Amino acid sequence: MNTILTEKIRVGVSACNYGCKTRYNHRGWSRIEALGREKDDFIWTPVCPEVSAGLGIPRPAIHLSGGSGTDFWDGSAKVKNKHGSDLTEVMIEGSRAALETLRRSGIEAFVFTEGSPSCGVYRTSLKNRRMGKPPGIFGSLLLSERLFLIPALDLESPWKWWDWQRRLTAFVWLKQQPLTSKREVYDVWHILKYLCQEIDRPISDRIGHELAGIRRLTREKADQHRFQIEDILRRPSTLSRIQGSMLKHYSHYRKNLGLWPIDVEPPVLDKGKRNFVSKLRILERKAFDIGIFFGGTPVQYRPNR
Repeated sequence: MNTILTEKIRVGVSACNYGCKTRYNHRGWSRIEALGREKDDFIWTPVCPEVSAGLGIPRPAIHLSGGSGTDFWDGSAKVKNKHGSDLTEVMIEGSRAALETLRRSGIEAFVFTEGSPSCGVYRTSLKNRRMGKPPGIFGSLLLSERLFLIPALDLESPWKWWDWQRRLTAFVWLKQQPLTSKREVYDVWHILKYLCQEIDRPISDRIGHELAGIRRLTREKADQHRFQIEDILRRPSTLSRIQGSMLKHYSHYRKNLGLWPIDVEPPVLDKGKRNFVSKLRILERKAFDIGIFFGGTPVQYRPNR
């Protein structure tokens, strides 16, 4: 199967991480700059639900009151600012407007601001200051859209970004596969199963057993398997687990490619991370070019030039 993506992946991003000073205190970060030239491999769509709500910059900080962002959309939680003003209605409009912008842009992934009561997904607290239960208001909508979600701070970690990027390309590639026959389902799983096993071995083994027992493929069953694989690919990992994966990849490529004229020292926690990732990607591309398949990085982005 062709496992090359040639189209740039469309990625949404919390505007405050795209260099826009849209935070309540008129601050922001340019975190995508940490990707260097690699940032040009993507099409970015920055949004800020609080600005779309008309709250302005600067503005009083907001917080969730009475529950999580999911509770907010169920009507059992509200949004208030530090003065106690109820901003529930405007945040509904602002969040929906931001989501509609992302839909029109055709994004596949979103880089979110963890800790924010708006865009946070797994955490809605900053510096031990709790601003409601996770997920955030907009974060809850992002989860319901089944997007590939990346914490913005992970763009600044070469190791974590390596892990997220290989998953993201696999995730987008998977969404493009038709899965209309048992053969297509089996072939896709064969391509992605090693990466999935790295992330969650028990669930991956269960998917493998389920696929082995397929007698007749229905549309519902095909979608179920697609969603299961997508959920594995989107799952957050730990730095220690990522480090183990990288060392395994490094050893595999060195063994199968021989001694390429590339000087690469195995990484240590606080030294040479960025250099190691750069050289590891060279080894990945070399292997891919000569037909050595390693399931830990099953899909490559190669732009049409």
